[in-house]
Amino acid sequence: MNEENDKRQKMIEAARMYYQLDYNQEEIARELNVSRPTVSRFLQQAKAAGIVQIKIVDPVADHQDRAEQLERRFGLKKAVVAAVPKYEDTIVKSFLGEAAAEYLNDLVKDGDSIAVTWGTTLYEVALRLKSRHVKGVRVVQLNGGVSHSEVDTYAYEIAQLFGKAFHTAPYHIPLPAIVDHAVVKRTIEADRHIRNILNMGKDANIAVITVGAPTADSVLMGANYFTDEEIAMIRSRGAGDICSRFIDINGQLCSEELNERTIGIDLEELRHKEHSILVAGGPSKIDAVLGALRGKYANTLITDYVTAGHLLES
Repeated sequence: MNEENDKRQKMIEAARMYYQLDYNQEEIARELNVSRPTVSRFLQQAKAAGIVQIKIVDPVADHQDRAEQLERRFGLKKAVVAAVPKYEDTIVKSFLGEAAAEYLNDLVKDGDSIAVTWGTTLYEVALRLKSRHVKGVRVVQLNGGVSHSEVDTYAYEIAQLFGKAFHTAPYHIPLPAIVDHAVVKRTIEADRHIRNILNMGKDANIAVITVGAPTADSVLMGANYFTDEEIAMIRSRGAGDICSRFIDINGQLCSEELNERTIGIDLEELRHKEHSILVAGGPSKIDAVLGALRGKYANTLITDYVTAGHLLES
């Protein structure tokens, strides 16, 4: 190898050690048996020759660009894309909780009525809400959330935490999400007190919702509402649930029979909200989020960067 090629090879090795292996210039000088100023010169030459190409990515601008793409693609009023350090469900939920709580803190004003569903994602939102000194705000549950098993839906806690943040006593639906027979549902909803709370949810100008996926660790699937046959049907047809109503990837109801047994807001009503805010992300929720957006059940989306990418590729 001639002297020129030897210098070039050392320049490339210095660049690799500095930019890829995180060596400092003193360490590189010892490894290559050259002076520290020579290492500095190698690094400058590597950039000048195009061997090293540095790309600066502004994460705020990049996330905002992805949010704007979501707004255009799905006809949303607003999209918020959160950065997450690791694409795992529990971590994603934590960061979405923070992003959604911050968004609501800026959004809610005097006289607003906020209707909330339940689940672990919404619980992360509720835990991170800050106290807001607003007047005349109302908080109400959107759907039943009493579990028939030891699985906690967090329905009561979520409504309580929302009420605490906005200085109001929340209205609860002290009922299961799904009952065994449609006639039971109709009888329950005929009660004037239950009907009053359901109407509050229907009339609320802000709905805060999430989606569930029919996985083994799903809160809804673990609440002991379904027979084995119903679970098999849901998993064969369903992308996920909104307010305990199962939809496919195109936003269509999976089962009218199950829908007729579900206590809470009809999905159609979500389309008429001033703010229908979907908070969801993570690897198990992609199809469910897509179904919710295709069904036009949300006009605001708060999700993570990776899920946003998958939605835009769909």
